[in-house]
Amino acid sequence: MNATTLRAAMTLSALGLGLASGIAAAQSAGKPGTQEFGLTDRQFVQAIEKVEMEIEKCMRAQGFQYIAADVDTVRNGMHSDKRMPGLSEEEFIDRYGFGLSTMYSGLPPQLVDGYSPGRVGLGERNVAIYKGLSAADQVAYNRALLGTNTDATFAVSFEIENFSRTGGCTRKGIEQAFSTKQLAANYYNPMDELINKDPRMKAALRKYAIEMRKAGFDYAHPDEVAPDIEKRIAALTQDRTIELARLTPEQLKGLKALQDYERRVAKKDRQLRESLFDPVEEQIQREMYSRKVN
Repeated sequence: MNATTLRAAMTLSALGLGLASGIAAAQSAGKPGTQEFGLTDRQFVQAIEKVEMEIEKCMRAQGFQYIAADVDTVRNGMHSDKRMPGLSEEEFIDRYGFGLSTMYSGLPPQLVDGYSPGRVGLGERNVAIYKGLSAADQVAYNRALLGTNTDATFAVSFEIENFSRTGGCTRKGIEQAFSTKQLAANYYNPMDELINKDPRMKAALRKYAIEMRKAGFDYAHPDEVAPDIEKRIAALTQDRTIELARLTPEQLKGLKALQDYERRVAKKDRQLRESLFDPVEEQIQREMYSRKVN
């Protein structure tokens, strides 16, 4: 789920059975679902199950053990984004920004202590399997599982709605459950696309861009901010291939500057999302998926 949507507020428990039937009616009428990639709740579960089953099959064919993660495990990995025990999301953002450059380690997700949505989404059993391998086999294992970008796990990529960096068996599994269009780097959630076309959202985004420029940031939409940080990290660390302990003094200096920038821009982005963006988005979502009463 991208950082700007309020799909959590659209859950059945939050909005009740009336909106649930409204969502079902809207989806049957051709409107996108409220989960990532515009999936319905059922499609969301089916996609996770399909991807994980295919990853397990692919890894087994390459001589490695991988246990298909269940829906709750993948969902927990997705929901652990910008969250730590004892901290609200607001407190997390104020302290760590988006948790990107501020949490950079350069380590594979299975070996990261503390905050690691990637590790959570892989599941404890698969992390234990990985840790039981020799160093050389660990490298081969992650090459088979994740390809070049070991940070691009299924759960993390699903959460940010971008599969373009996935590789290995993870990519093969995703290809079996998602369309070619959804795999593209420029894919945009169809629900978000509809929301962005609403005149109220266009007005909110104009205000957002103006306020961000006043604060010294050049972003026109909240969806642009975290991906820009990711690109800066990649440029600084050879696409996240250098461990933190092996960064040069110049690279460490650049990383510290990026961390400071991330904290500042994330805090401003959160403030503007809460005051300008999120209320409008939630209202449009309610109108899109509420059942009309005659």
